[in-house]
Amino acid sequence: MENQAEADSNKENVLPTWIPQLGMKFNTLDEAWNFWGYYGGRMGFSISQRYKNISKFDQKVTSCKYVCFKEGKKAVDKRDNVVKNPRAETRIDCRVRMPLSINREVGNWAISDLFLEHNHTLQLPEASHLLLSKRVISNMQAFEIECADYSGIAPKAAHEFASRRVGGSSNLSYTPRDHKNHLRTKRQRDLKYGEAGSMLKYFQDRAAENPAFKYVLQLDCDEKITNIFWADAKMIIDYAHFGDVTTFDTTFGTNKEHRPLGVFVGFNHFRETVIFGASLLYDDTFESFKWLFDSFLLAHSEKHPRTIYTDQDCAMGKAVGFQCLHVSTCAPRRI
Repeated sequence: MENQAEADSNKENVLPTWIPQLGMKFNTLDEAWNFWGYYGGRMGFSISQRYKNISKFDQKVTSCKYVCFKEGKKAVDKRDNVVKNPRAETRIDCRVRMPLSINREVGNWAISDLFLEHNHTLQLPEASHLLLSKRVISNMQAFEIECADYSGIAPKAAHEFASRRVGGSSNLSYTPRDHKNHLRTKRQRDLKYGEAGSMLKYFQDRAAENPAFKYVLQLDCDEKITNIFWADAKMIIDYAHFGDVTTFDTTFGTNKEHRPLGVFVGFNHFRETVIFGASLLYDDTFESFKWLFDSFLLAHSEKHPRTIYTDQDCAMGKAVGFQCLHVSTCAPRRI
């Protein structure tokens, strides 16, 4: 009976495996970070990383410290006396910490010090999913959020739908505010360079890789891009060999800005479709088409097609006819 009582006493003194203990070892820092995060979720506090020391010789992490999110204090700001609505203080100098140091012989990390006494109230287990370190949007969730936004679904409705899919908001790893912040961050990231600027950078990079890449931009009176034409090296080579007969049309595709997308198309000796150039136009006017055909000929060294097929657009036909009048060596074209 005494042996049984002693065994039960020893069993009661054994700590659960999810509670940190001095000397506990981890194979990787990711494993240690996930363990600290799981412990924080079970206990009801958010986690953070205080520092990470990296060796200058082999660029390996030699030590780091994981702490409570409320660790430290906010530094004194000289502007506090002029701030009308200062942010609420979230850090209250909590001393909870789990430092790790590397064992170079074995290649793992061990807990070198430990302090687990908080100086603040912890969250209840029912609200642990609202902890900052637990609120994570996965790649699949981010894709669904962006798809809902593209479809015109409001963030509130999209979040409610996602919550119902997983059986309630308590099972969802992000809040409505995280939902809105993700969309705001994505829009800021998309607008960081701008659509036109991103396209221009792409053209410049392609031209730097291959000087045969050609692109032409037309600006309006406000110096904003209106019409764009481009042709890469393969398009130029294909046109030199198979450009006698060309088809051009803008009615089969538009982008989300509802701008006409025009493509010059032909056939090679295998009767396969080849592209001679592409364009994004501001509108379907004679001026835009005239500029486009001028740019097309300029990119292809003024080589005119013998026959060009288009639709019944009057402005397009007028622009093609205008080209014929100004190029005396041009062979007759059929519209």
